[in-house]
Amino acid sequence: MPTPFESAQLNLQLFDLRREAVLREARHWFLIEFNPESFAEFVTIISGRRNTAFRMVLGYWEMAASLVTTGAIDPDAFRAAHGEIFGTFSKIHPYLAELRTMSGEADICKHMEAVVLAAPDAEAMLARRREGLRAVTQARATDTVQSAG
Repeated sequence: MPTPFESAQLNLQLFDLRREAVLREARHWFLIEFNPESFAEFVTIISGRRNTAFRMVLGYWEMAASLVTTGAIDPDAFRAAHGEIFGTFSKIHPYLAELRTMSGEADICKHMEAVVLAAPDAEAMLARRREGLRAVTQARATDTVQSAG
């Protein structure tokens, strides 16, 4: 088990990686604009021009979560420092089983899933995050329409 200092160091390094410009833009798109309403829409979106952003965001969070599942970072310290993983996972959670079946990759996002679902009341938290992020998207759309009008 890592020491609190070692967990803190790795958490800070992960945070620093998130500041990279391309990853930052991809994370913004994923959290705000990526809101599929069905698996078919999910597949259409991730098969299009945003495929790279989709893979980048999931790749980053899967790598970060793997540091928890392999014991390099304390799980509670990680979840306390990286709440964004809950919002990210909330976007794919409804479609994860179908994605695994369609792709033939049973382990897609297994580290993210393990870290997120180990949180207390994880399912309810994911539902709240998913709805909260949709509300942000709708509010932004309303503001844009009102500003244009």
